[in-house]
Amino acid sequence: MMAARRALALGAALSLASCGVGPRYNRPALPVPPAFTSNPPPATAPLPSTTWWRSFNAPELDRLINLAATHSLDVQAAAARIIQADQAARVAGSPLLPGITGTLQQNYQRTGLTQSLAGLPPGEAAFFSGGNTYTETRTWSAQLSASYEVDFWGKNLDALRAAQATALGSRYDAQTTWLTTSSSIATTYFEAAGYRDRLAIARHNLKVSLDLLDAYRGRLAVGTASLLDVSQQEALVASTRAQIPALQSDYEQEVIGLGILVGLPPEQIHIDPAPLTQVALPVIGTGLPGDLLKRRPDVAYAEAQLISQNQTVRQDVANVYPSLQLTAQGGLSSTALSMLTGPGTTVASLANSITQTIFDNGNKEGTLGEAKGRYKELAADYAKAFLQALTDTETALTQANYAATQETLQAEAVRTAQRSADIVNAQLAAGTVDITTVLNTQTTLFNDEDTLAQVRVSRFMALVSLYKALGGGWSTDAVAWPRKRSVYGAASTQG
Repeated sequence: MMAARRALALGAALSLASCGVGPRYNRPALPVPPAFTSNPPPATAPLPSTTWWRSFNAPELDRLINLAATHSLDVQAAAARIIQADQAARVAGSPLLPGITGTLQQNYQRTGLTQSLAGLPPGEAAFFSGGNTYTETRTWSAQLSASYEVDFWGKNLDALRAAQATALGSRYDAQTTWLTTSSSIATTYFEAAGYRDRLAIARHNLKVSLDLLDAYRGRLAVGTASLLDVSQQEALVASTRAQIPALQSDYEQEVIGLGILVGLPPEQIHIDPAPLTQVALPVIGTGLPGDLLKRRPDVAYAEAQLISQNQTVRQDVANVYPSLQLTAQGGLSSTALSMLTGPGTTVASLANSITQTIFDNGNKEGTLGEAKGRYKELAADYAKAFLQALTDTETALTQANYAATQETLQAEAVRTAQRSADIVNAQLAAGTVDITTVLNTQTTLFNDEDTLAQVRVSRFMALVSLYKALGGGWSTDAVAWPRKRSVYGAASTQG
């Protein structure tokens, strides 16, 4: 066993002196603009927090997202992928330590005569018939075997680091899943709230139309209005009433859609959204474009994949070089199990082997070339992810800015239409206005109010998109590299 310990000590010493081969990782150069161009908010505006949805001050939205944190199946699946990646990193790090196996074996052997007693002299036949026709042998042995591949070129350490980068990427992927889930819940909630507002407007307008219809019918009874006046008002009432089922259907569909996002059956989803006029409109700081490299989990995930592939390339480069394998065996052998701990036969062996591929028909070279090609693909994906982050942010800023402007203008249009309706109602009471003017005024007011509700929803949707584009307050600084103890006793992380 002393020889085995010396062999493993030699392996550790050689590993300490190991030299990694292949390209070291350097972050690809990206076109980072100095600032956003789509009229960003003031520099004093607060950056998103990790609980960004609370800035809307909508308790129902808070409740839904809290439910999703526990019940969302997408979130649970992402958490399971983290476990898988961590265990894969554990497997990848196992070759950095010697593999040791133990064996306890019993051998039994019985040897007897194969020759018949017939034909033997009487004396010999009597001898064999006395019970000495076979022999029995039992042997017990215990053995420990250790094997270790000296990681002289660092390929095993590169494999571990590749798996660690993948495990880190799984954490970024989980954050992307959570950001997508929470923003989808917010988007669906605001759409539902918008339909609820439009339903309230439609029902109010229906009541106003019915009140005017009653007035015209009263006038018809006394001869101050015509049957045509009543029919035209009835047509407006019918048109307004017909809008309600479609809006109710859209509202209920949005509520049903919350179920799959939250992770609960639709029958368990019940909301009572407040009017969007009572929901806060936060001002969101954007920071600088370069910050997206650390604040967008999908960008960080793309880089983690790139880092992992770089380590795979290094591993494939190291595979081209010779490998050194140490194998040691030691144990005891005895004819009795109880004697294994006492005097017995000692067995020990030590083997060293150096293996170098001479000809493999381009296998290793092709594997390395494939890994390099994959690295280039992932580098392009990383650059694309950053450009997508810039595009998402600029788009969301543009939508938020113009939605705010449109809401201001549309609110003024509603006020103007309301003033016109008030004047027409006064003239109607005095009997000095015709039915066409009344109908046009009502229709304009109803349409403007409905449009304002839709514009307000668009503004909330743009703000949710902006939170999502900025990474929802997340940062790579909050995520540590997965750690795995190496053969030297120290924690091995990305180098």
